[in-house]
Formats: sequence, C-alpha cells, structure tokens
Amino acid sequence: MVSNMKTLSQRAADALALEHFPATYALARSLRRRIYFKVGPTNSGKTHDALMALQNAPSGVYLAPLRLLAMEIRDRLIEAGIPCNLVTGEERVLIPGARHTASTVEMLNPNHEVDVAVIDEIQMLQDEHRGHAWTAAIVGAPAKEVYLCGSNAVTEACTRLLDALDERYTITHLERKTPLILEELALCGDRYNRWRLKGKLQKGDAVIAFSRKDVLTLSARIRQWGFGVATIYGALSPEVRRTEAKRFNSGEADILVATDAIGMGLNLPIRRVIFSTTEKFDGIATRRLNTTEARQIAGRAGRYGIYPTGYVNAFEQDDLLHLEHALYASDISDLEKLPISPFFGHIDVLSGMLHTGKLGELLAFFAERVAVRSSLFQTADMTAHIALGQLIDLHAPDLSLQHKFIFSCAPVSLDKDREKDYFLSCLQSFRLGRKRRLPSDYDWLGSTSPKHLEEAENLSQDISLYAWLAGKFPHIFHDAEALPEQRSKVSRYIERALLTQAGYGNTSKELLYLK
Repeated sequence: MVSNMKTLSQRAADALALEHFPATYALARSLRRRIYFKVGPTNSGKTHDALMALQNAPSGVYLAPLRLLAMEIRDRLIEAGIPCNLVTGEERVLIPGARHTASTVEMLNPNHEVDVAVIDEIQMLQDEHRGHAWTAAIVGAPAKEVYLCGSNAVTEACTRLLDALDERYTITHLERKTPLILEELALCGDRYNRWRLKGKLQKGDAVIAFSRKDVLTLSARIRQWGFGVATIYGALSPEVRRTEAKRFNSGEADILVATDAIGMGLNLPIRRVIFSTTEKFDGIATRRLNTTEARQIAGRAGRYGIYPTGYVNAFEQDDLLHLEHALYASDISDLEKLPISPFFGHIDVLSGMLHTGKLGELLAFFAERVAVRSSLFQTADMTAHIALGQLIDLHAPDLSLQHKFIFSCAPVSLDKDREKDYFLSCLQSFRLGRKRRLPSDYDWLGSTSPKHLEEAENLSQDISLYAWLAGKFPHIFHDAEALPEQRSKVSRYIERALLTQAGYGNTSKELLYLK
C-alpha cells in the first residue's frame, strides 16, 4: 500500500508539473520583463520611487499587502489626475477609461498587460500564510517593468528565481532619510509601572502593543492622562484605520496606540516608537519579535520631512536590549525556496487521479505528498486551507469541487467561533440556493455608547465576508449595493466608540505581574 501511494504521489507530481510553475504565467514569460529592486529600511523612499514610475507610466498596477494601502495609492493617483481602479477581495471600483489599478496582491490579474507593476512589501514572502501571493506576483506580474519594494531580507531568494527565469534586474539599495536612534533608558526602567510611564509620553509618540485588549486599555488610559489618542489595530476595518490615521496626521490626536499594523506601509508622523512589549502571540504561541518585524515597526519613527530624527524606546529595559539586537543585527532571511500554493486546476487534476471530490482530502494530499521538485519553490503552509476545506466537505458535501475551492479561499478565521458560524450560515445559503441579505442592522449603531464596540467589530467582519462572497456569487449574496452605506454606519459607530471606550483595567503585562 505504501509503495502504491508513493507511486501515486510521483504520478501526481508529474501530472501537475509544479516544477514548471513559472510557465503557468504565459503572458509574463512573453514580455522580457525588466525588474527593479528598491530595497531598504523604512523611511528610505523606496516605495516613493516606484510609485513615481507607476504614476508616469501609460498603464500600471500597484499590488498592496493591505486593502487600506491599495485604497491610499488609488487616492494618490486620482489626486494626481490619473484615473485608477480599486480591486480587492471585497470590492471592484472601476473608473471608465482607467488604465491604472490599485489592488491587493492576491487580486493580481496575470492576463492583463500593463507598462509598470509595483509589488510592495516583498519581505512578506516570509509570511507562512500569505507568502505564496507574493511569489505569484513576482513570477506572474504581466508588466514590462516590475518594481519590487521592501526590506533587503528576501532579495537573494528573489534574484535566484530571476536568474533561473533569465530576467534582467537592477538592485538599488536605499538608506534611511532620517537617523533612527535607540534611546538608552527604558521609559519605566527595569520593570513596567503605569505611573512612571505617565510623565514620559510626548506628542508624536506611537505606543505599540500586540493584542486588541492591550491597545484599547492603553488607549483609554493615555486619554485619561489628558492626551488626544488615535487607535489602530487589526480588528478595525480599513475605513476606521484611515480615520484614526487622519486624526493623528492632523494633530487632533497627540499619541497613537497601535498594533504592528502600522509596520505595513502606513505613512504617519511618528517621532518616537515605544514598544509596550517585544512579545506577540502568533496564533500558536507567544514569541519574541523577529528582526524583520522589529525593524519594520521601529522604522516608522522619524517621518521624513516632519521630524529630523526618529527615536525608539520600550517600557522595560529587557525589551530595549532585544530591540538593540534586532535593529543592529542582519535581517537577511534564510528563505531558500519561494512558497507556492495550488490553483484550482491542480486540485481538479488530483480529484480525477484520486477519484474523490472531498476538498480537504485533496488539499491534504497536495500538501503532504505532492513534492515540488524544484530548487526554487516549495509548497506553502496549507494547514488553514486544509481545515477550511474539511469544514466545507462536512457541511456542504454536495457542492461542486470548484465551488468548494472558492469557498475555501474565503477570508475567515476558524479559531473564532462566531466568525466560523457566520461563514457556515453563508455556505448553507449558497448550498440551498437561497438569496441572502447583508447582516442585520442594529439600533445601537446610532448610539454614542461604546459598550457595543466588540459587536460592531464582529459585524464589520461579517460585512467584509459578505462583500467577498458577493463578488464571487452575486446571485446569492445580492445586497452589494447596500454595502457602502452599511459599512459606513458601522465604521462611524466604531470611531465614536474608540473615543470613549474605557479599556480593560489592566494590560497583559500588569496582569502577569499581579500573579
């Protein structure tokens, strides 16, 4: 049986021809592309140079790590008089005659040729969940000129690929435009104390925490100390994050309290970045920030043109020592092979070979037994994709394999029960062919009370999933026209709630010390 399975695995690898992954992007291979690396730390102007090339090109595409950044670049191009589409998993805002598009990286169109493509934050190749999207963009961007922007961490892995593809490239290393100084003494000394912290904060500070509860608790506390505070964390929609960023940019808020979401390209007038901790929970365990993460966040200090110098500090001395190591050590990644993920065509071929329509089994077989015989590529971590496939098989076994695969790509976190339940209710609507409206409206959306903040965040997440599904299956999720108004209503409530919410009493670090 083992021998038969091994033979089947070899046959599957041969049939899928994954070592020929670049050839699946025929248009990109036909263009004799020229690749321009713009690599360097934050505040080095690397993305600015690439965006100027995009702005001056007859046509182009910007591929962003976040919907918020795609929206910002779309706005920037429109303000420069260049019509620009917006394409993300949740929306398609198309302008008649536009030849430029700002898009999330997963929404790359490999069949639409443009003059210039900008792929931002290329160090995200290291991300175990999304890195495969950057691989696809680097290999498949159908542009005469492709700009790769980000830290220097993955340049070597990228150039190995480009050498194998026989594509021309130029590497430009950029330096920071403002110095970045690590302060010598932590704000609270050896051990965190909220009262020591109180007198040490200044206008232009960004305080970084790594959980929603800690961000909200610190935000409420600093506001009680008399500062105007802007708040940014992952559960907030891009619309709310944009509003909070504007409050900080305009000076309405003195201090920003945020998660590492600010490390992904947001341009904010930060004088000093202060780490409340250098540990974060990554979905499996609590760990120290790695070198690339620490540099991306710390580097947001010292906005060029606003502050002549950027400063970095921490609440505690031990965290300051970790930051010292991270900021001065090499951040070159040990990534040797770029991650790739299966297309539906791969799964369809496997289905015929294995005689099954169970998506979870097919994805698991691909991940575990289909070897990518390549010195350039490796199969990405598919754990979450497999789990979602298995869930779909369990609750909608009669769906076609193609529909199952589409649902398995939905933006849903299975470790959040409420989010999973809403996904399953949408899946059942599709399975039964029943039209589904947007999530329900609530009276409290018009209130000024912050007590429904978490409910509003959950509602915002449901709206995002509905928008994603409406783009794929508009005949079932047919309420797309009402999306902007509903999204705006929820966002405005969250923005009001952030100004008055009272936090959770103690931060995670304080609770640890109380034990």
